[in-house]
Amino acid sequence: MNRFDTLATVTSTSRRQLLKGGAAALGVLAAPAIVRAQSGPAIRIGYWPIAAGLPFYAAVELGYFKEAGVNVEVQRYAAAAQIMEAMLSDRADGSANGTGTGNLAIGEVAAPGTFKIFCGNPSNVKNVLDEMLVPIGSTAKTMADLKGKRVGSGPGIQNVTLAKTILERGGATGATVVELPIAQHIAALAAGQIDGCYTLEPTGTIGRLNGTTRVLEAGVISKYVLGDPMAPWFGGSASLTSSFIKKHPNEAKKFIAAYAKGVNYVRTKTVEARQYLKGYTAIEGALTSEVPMVGYTMYNEFTPSDMVHFQKFLDLFSDKGIFPSRLLADSFLYKA
Repeated sequence: MNRFDTLATVTSTSRRQLLKGGAAALGVLAAPAIVRAQSGPAIRIGYWPIAAGLPFYAAVELGYFKEAGVNVEVQRYAAAAQIMEAMLSDRADGSANGTGTGNLAIGEVAAPGTFKIFCGNPSNVKNVLDEMLVPIGSTAKTMADLKGKRVGSGPGIQNVTLAKTILERGGATGATVVELPIAQHIAALAAGQIDGCYTLEPTGTIGRLNGTTRVLEAGVISKYVLGDPMAPWFGGSASLTSSFIKKHPNEAKKFIAAYAKGVNYVRTKTVEARQYLKGYTAIEGALTSEVPMVGYTMYNEFTPSDMVHFQKFLDLFSDKGIFPSRLLADSFLYKA
């Protein structure tokens, strides 16, 4: 597991001060961890620096975990798959929103019962997270216009599988998927190294603001995988390992309650919450008010319809032969 970040621990330091002037791109690995000085075991939470992790960032900065009396160690990774691997190898106890649900599911298949999702971050064509980008001067008007082209994708099996699926179902036959760190997507498009790119926000907003890329289609997973542009795609999830929940049930409950407080803050004070994207992601300045927000669904808020769409997403991976058997969405959710 030599791909993991080297994680430092810093006590009683403001996260924002710690990262001030720091990472200029999403792929940076050197961000340190922070431990809030509290009693009890450290809860090591991995995050991928994208906008979807906002409830976690806000909960840390607003002191919700500290108020709950839980000791949170923040770990930053360059890819969602690394977070899953860290949890499997007991290097992390959980993930923040934005961590690929498909990546967690692959870990679940490898070691059944390892993960429990307590918050999903659904997106669609309205609450945009996923999108297909093209260079600003591209003549492409539909997904099918990427037929035979080189198309970028984020790292990891979830991103690659989804990129191939939307291209196939969108009529872009013969397209070649090129796996790239998300921080390189805009530069690769601008340089003509790729003709399109399946990516996640804030990449599309960054490209639009600097005039180098445009969105060909947004909400592509809802449309091409779930069959409805407005269907909730639970592509990212906050989770805890089953072993941590079993070993520290009270701390797990307090952590999840504090996390839910962060979710509520983002829901009710979205404008104010956006400031906490700075330092945790490459989002700052004008981008802070421009990047679209996804939704959030706590474990006790999933509706029967949500579960149908969640299951359909997971079924894609078994249909593609990535999962050896069908993984049931309901067994994957945290139960209080």
